[in-house]
This record gives sequence, structure tokens and C-alpha cells, in this order.
Amino acid sequence: MSDKDIHIMQQRIDQGIVLAQQRLVERSRLFHNTLVVCREGHVVELLADEL
Repeated sequence: MSDKDIHIMQQRIDQGIVLAQQRLVERSRLFHNTLVVCREGHVVELLADEL
């Protein structure tokens, strides 16, 4: 695999991660679930609307 192929694959992976995060927040909003995130070095539980 060439460096260009690796770069393209990494871009696709990054885009997939961003899309998965967006879908997770949307789903959490829809079902009024909480999300566990790291903020300022602390693990906190938030509603999706608080992001």
C-alpha cells in the first residue's frame, strides 16, 4: 500500500468516526439519554443537549 493509499484510508476512517459521533449525539437527543464524556480531565455524564 502506498503512502497516498494510507492517507486516503486514514481520511475515510476519520470521516467515519466523526459521522458515528454525530449519530450518537442525535440518537441520545432523540431518546433523552445521557452521554459520558471527558471534560477538562474529568469524566462527566451529560445530556446530549448540553454538548
